Amino acid sequence: MIFFYCAVAVILFIIICVVVIYHDTHNFVVRNYELESDKIKGAHTFVLISDLHGYSFGKNNEKLVDAIDDIKPDAVLCAGDLFTAEKNNKPIKYEPGFELARNLAKKYPFYYANGNHEYRLKIWTSAYGNFYDRYKSRLKKAGVTFLENESVKIEDSNIRITGLDLNMDYYRKMVKRKMEPGFLKRTLGDSSKKEFQILIAHNPQYFDEYANWGADLTVSGHVHGGIVRIPGFKGVISPSIALFPKYDGGHFEKDNKHLILSRGLGTHTIQVRMFNPCEIDVIRIYEAK
Repeated sequence: MIFFYCAVAVILFIIICVVVIYHDTHNFVVRNYELESDKIKGAHTFVLISDLHGYSFGKNNEKLVDAIDDIKPDAVLCAGDLFTAEKNNKPIKYEPGFELARNLAKKYPFYYANGNHEYRLKIWTSAYGNFYDRYKSRLKKAGVTFLENESVKIEDSNIRITGLDLNMDYYRKMVKRKMEPGFLKRTLGDSSKKEFQILIAHNPQYFDEYANWGADLTVSGHVHGGIVRIPGFKGVISPSIALFPKYDGGHFEKDNKHLILSRGLGTHTIQVRMFNPCEIDVIRIYEAK
């Protein structure tokens, strides 16, 4: 009899896990964050998306587009990995991310910085030829602003956006590479001290360095919320195979510098999200009172 009850309990647990995983990989939530700064006037609303990895929420990601339309942001920030690039020459499922970016750029300023998968596509020319250049060119024609270690100022505001394009050394598995002093200044130039400086940086591991460089707000992705989350606690593992990563998702702060880390919209390699639904993030920045 005890064996029977144990077997039933195990079966129920497996069923619950399957249901939660299915739900969390096929649905998204909207998470809201609010910041204040004395560098800006009025209020500004941004939507942050990251790590779609070729997923679709409705035809041409219409569910995502509808949700973002309901928010009515001033701009969309994309922290990379809209698709997955593999070394084994698998066809790249880029269309869902491409259509999402193209459709959103028709309505809102769309600022896109590369994740590690865009960077892979860019450097693996032996496998993919000039695919990256064509992908980028088509999106730029659609109105997307690509920021590859570049900066732009938002018109009629005191906000500057910079996109960081990290090389693959900074996405190592298991061992975090130390970022050399002065690397960000050499790569990006100086931050803006007078303007509200936003940095789109896919890998959140280097938040201390981003803050020291001068980013008032860093937006990131990459960690997928820790893939499996322990309710009320943390994410379990990062894509770099780090257990209980320090930066797993949400809002972090250091010396009045902020990191908003998206848990992302998709998966790759480990096709699991558990107690960790997909998400888009709304960041509202208000004039400090």
